[in-house]
Amino acid sequence: MDFSTSQIIEAAAAPGASALGAMHRQASRRARQLVNILAKGGYKEVVFRVRSKASDWVRPRGVVWPVFPEDVMAADLTRPKKIVFPKITPGEPIAVNWVTGPAGPGSGGHTTLYRIVKYLQGRGYSNRVYFYAPYGGDQRYYEAIAREHYGLTCEIGNVKDGMRHAHAVVATNWTSAYPVFNSPCHGKRFYFVQDYEPYFYSVGTSSVLAENTYRMGFHGITAGRWLAEKLSRDFGMETDYFPFGCDTARYSHDPAVKRNGVAFYARAETPRRAVELGLLALGLFAKRQPQIELHLFGERMGDLGFKFVNHGLVTPAKLNEIYNRCFAGLSLSLTNVSLVPHEMLACGCIPVVNDADQNRIVLDNPHVVYAPPTPHALAGALEAVVTKSSFDTVSRRAAASVVSASWDDAGAAVDVALRRALGT
Repeated sequence: MDFSTSQIIEAAAAPGASALGAMHRQASRRARQLVNILAKGGYKEVVFRVRSKASDWVRPRGVVWPVFPEDVMAADLTRPKKIVFPKITPGEPIAVNWVTGPAGPGSGGHTTLYRIVKYLQGRGYSNRVYFYAPYGGDQRYYEAIAREHYGLTCEIGNVKDGMRHAHAVVATNWTSAYPVFNSPCHGKRFYFVQDYEPYFYSVGTSSVLAENTYRMGFHGITAGRWLAEKLSRDFGMETDYFPFGCDTARYSHDPAVKRNGVAFYARAETPRRAVELGLLALGLFAKRQPQIELHLFGERMGDLGFKFVNHGLVTPAKLNEIYNRCFAGLSLSLTNVSLVPHEMLACGCIPVVNDADQNRIVLDNPHVVYAPPTPHALAGALEAVVTKSSFDTVSRRAAASVVSASWDDAGAAVDVALRRALGT
């Protein structure tokens, strides 16, 4: 087929023209998008989008491992290790190695773990805490926090330097389970499980590696009955559990404080606490009950489209004050329940919780209000609490229901479980 000169020139120019057209369409799309964002959220929303995109640009493209890859590769679950179980002689203290990640102040999981360690220390145990730090945290810095903030007095070391022989060696999260499995030190293996950690991740490598730790043959000691039943049923683990406690020295009902609020633990970096769902529910509630103050704590929040008190990260003393100013508190958990509902109850603040087996089994309290995990159902449950005519009576009874929920009971349950499993 023959082509004229004009046709050849037109064909040669077409790619450039096509590219210019594509650039024009993209520029027009971006301009319209910017107008829409400004109309909906204003300049603050534009700044937020720009910062989010900038963080994507600077984010490392390689794999950031929460566990040392060599520890995963060394853990051959098809060949369980033969572990030496030292005998416990009468009058000898039970020696326990606890392997955990280093933590800054305010970690709820470490607060619970170290409460148990200190309780056992008071019962004559010889505890040693070993940090497992794939991210390279400074040992001396985190040891100082463990002592000054969490009150640890026992020996603290680094698992990479090796562990001394013990009667019990305890993993405290999924990443620490790998060095506990691999370690040559003597001692029966235990797993102190506070949540179902595969749920912390989208389906992928991390969720699989976390799930595999329940196949390591450890004896599980779990926070609440739901986890014990799940790990026993799904993985055949031997399990015991301890009840959730409540620090009633910090959280208590103050009848002199006037209530006019609803509290919500809003920490977006913890997806299992369903922060986005809670904010949708609060948006609906704010329209129905605009006279009720909304108190958000956990982290500083930006503009949400409704008025609220932006507390950010708070101390226990401040949190006790917030709870006592509130009729109700929204506490959502898509995995194991948090400590927040117990703290709310102790202050006479009624927790509204998403209806799920793990929450009902662990909380086991008649004053908790359950609702389906939809924005309208949760907003309706909050509204029912704040409009209750007999609220003062309900509030006092709720606070009384957790007075006996001592952390000593949790420590005693762990003590019994360890001694039984160790045959003492």
